[in-house]
Formats: sequence, structure tokens, C-alpha cells
Amino acid sequence: MAKVSKNTAGEVMAVEGYEGRSQDLGGYTASYESFTSDQDPAPLFQGLPDDHCQCPHWGTVVTGELTYRYSDGTSETMRAGDAYYARPGHLPLFTAGTETIEFSPTDGLAETVAVIAKNLEGMQAAQA
Repeated sequence: MAKVSKNTAGEVMAVEGYEGRSQDLGGYTASYESFTSDQDPAPLFQGLPDDHCQCPHWGTVVTGELTYRYSDGTSETMRAGDAYYARPGHLPLFTAGTETIEFSPTDGLAETVAVIAKNLEGMQAAQA
């Protein structure tokens, strides 16, 4: 059986206001995410279909609050203790103090993360 904890996750990404720790568990990635500031990361998803994340996610909000906005104009807010499914075609909004544990198909997540990394790199270069 594959398993991981926040402390043993092999991939770590940290930028101002965010820390993510993740591990592939045989085709699905478990991610532990923490947000220390309110964030609307919509610009990071530019370049994906409809400029929205197309990777589905299943998760739970450990603390704080998370909102998913969908390309069809609907939105859904989850709070501490809520389990959720984020269908393809979403953009997240994070509140400071939010922590989540999320599961995503590894291949779809990799496609999304590649676009996010490229956009983040471009934003950081523009600020330099």
C-alpha cells in the first residue's frame, strides 16, 4: 500500500503565501497545501483550456475556507471539515489560514502544474 504524510511528501513547492507538499501514490497525487495569505491565483491558469484548471480534485479542508469558481459561472465554498470534489473547469480562491489535503490524477495535475510554473516564472521575471 502506498502512503504519504505532510512530513514525508517528496515534492515541495513554496512561494510567498503558499506551501505545497505532494507525492504520487501510483497514478494519483496526494497534496498537502497551506495558504498564509488570501489568494486569487487565476492568472496562473492562463493558457489552460478556458484559462481554468481541467484536472479534477477530491479533498478536504482542514482549516480555513476554499472557493472553487467554475467556467459555467457557478461557485462553491468549502470550510473546515468539508470534503469536496472540484470538477474540471475551475479556478480556486484561498483564504489566509487555509489548509487542505487534496487528491488528483497525477497526469492531469502535471499538465496543470507545468502551465502554473511557466506563468509564475513569467510573473517573477516581470517583477525583477
